[in-house]
Amino acid sequence: MTKLLYLITGPTASGKTDLSIEMATRLGSPVISCDSRQIFKELRIGTAPPSMEQLQAVKHYFIHSHSIFDNYTAGRYETEALPLIEKLFASHDELVMVGGSGLYADAVVHGIDDFPPADNEIRERLALRLKDEGLESLRRDLKLLDPQSYCDVDISNPQRVIRALEVTLATGKKFSSYKSYSKKVRNFVVKRVNLNPDRDELYKRINARVDWMIEQGLVEEASSVYQYRNLTSLKTVGYRELFGYFDGKVSLDEAVDLIKRNTRRYAKRQVTWFKRYENQ
Repeated sequence: MTKLLYLITGPTASGKTDLSIEMATRLGSPVISCDSRQIFKELRIGTAPPSMEQLQAVKHYFIHSHSIFDNYTAGRYETEALPLIEKLFASHDELVMVGGSGLYADAVVHGIDDFPPADNEIRERLALRLKDEGLESLRRDLKLLDPQSYCDVDISNPQRVIRALEVTLATGKKFSSYKSYSKKVRNFVVKRVNLNPDRDELYKRINARVDWMIEQGLVEEASSVYQYRNLTSLKTVGYRELFGYFDGKVSLDEAVDLIKRNTRRYAKRQVTWFKRYENQ
């Protein structure tokens, strides 16, 4: 029998978690998360993970399983998730995977190319340039050094631009030259379930969720990791805005408004990412 992986995707606050619990319960499946931030055990509020009741109702994988101090990447996720999926398919014909991190979902479905390890010195230098000169300066360099990557990567995402430049500068080879642009073969079938609610309703949910997170103690949680704010894992919506509040750059109300605005922008990028696969 063909093994089937249901992949539930969509923007943040679109109802993915509730649907995953419903499907997993009906199919007798665990839930495999492909969320790049819910994986961190130190971030239990701002990443909107499943509730304790949901975690107790259904077995979950890759929720609070790693630390913000781990150098976790989509490539590493692929190497850890695929053996788990194979193991679970030994006793299940259908499995449920859910998450809003497009790159992590792609790692399982298509595979991630093998890129060189991070060069921290170059990355820090580029991060300083980002702070001093702005993202457009880095974009110009990427367009000059690697036009293909400039077209391929999300140039609105500073981390993606920095990573492409970092590899290009560290190796002397274009970041795009490491991409195979070919899908890896999987021995299971993926059925996508993409949620795309009405935008106005989605934005209302996002704003309400941010207010709820603040009530639940997001400010205190962000404060507990503030000293590690330079970690890549903490360059995350909901935390970086509060770090600005702790630095005295904005008021708490302004920080909360920024979280809402940036979460809405992130959701819009997620919608764009997953639309590519609507007919697959």
